[in-house]
Amino acid sequence: MNNKSTKLARIIFLYLAALFITSLVVSNLIFQKFIYWYPFDIELFGSKLFELSVGILPYPITFLITDLISEIYGQKKANQVVIAGIFSSIFSILIILVADFAPAIQNSPVNDEIFTKVFSNSPLAVFASMISYLFAQLVDIKIYHFWKKITNGKHLWFRNNFSTFSSQFIDTFTVISLLTIFEILPSESFWGLVLSGFLFKILVAAFDTPFLYLFVYFFRKKFNLKIGQEIVLD
Repeated sequence: MNNKSTKLARIIFLYLAALFITSLVVSNLIFQKFIYWYPFDIELFGSKLFELSVGILPYPITFLITDLISEIYGQKKANQVVIAGIFSSIFSILIILVADFAPAIQNSPVNDEIFTKVFSNSPLAVFASMISYLFAQLVDIKIYHFWKKITNGKHLWFRNNFSTFSSQFIDTFTVISLLTIFEILPSESFWGLVLSGFLFKILVAAFDTPFLYLFVYFFRKKFNLKIGQEIVLD
């Protein structure tokens, strides 16, 4: 690629990384609000199907982005973005802890009690999320590139969905387990929350496949990439 194309590729990578980090950090901050996403009254192990934390909403975006980065920029860049996301999550919690420690003034719109109630579980949630997410994302990237090599860069839909399905189950099971151990979530709802979260992520992963094809097509056309070829950034 020429210098102009390389510069554009770097800028796009930067924005993809920014979207990834924002989605990851925000999902950890808003997780305590739960919503119901299904019109039928179906229960699984004591929890309604698709009774989910709003923290799950930006989560599938992160897997779409890592699959896109894996496809276009390679495994090394995808791993770098995941590690940067973990660092950002830790840093966000340090800020929250400092903000929670600082006493609110008398006429503050949000007093100490409300602030603590909203953010008190965030450190534990981020810890649980970091462990499960790091494991799941690294598995996702590993499986994605395994199948990319096996299929010689073809069958994008297969490696996108197969890698995401596997990693999403690992992520959902691990994070719900840890949040249950920390008594943030009730233990009797464990399997219901795991299955609801996993099924929701599967549906979203299947839905985002056309978008992955669209983005990959854009990159290949813009940067004259062959199937399986990656952009190398120093």
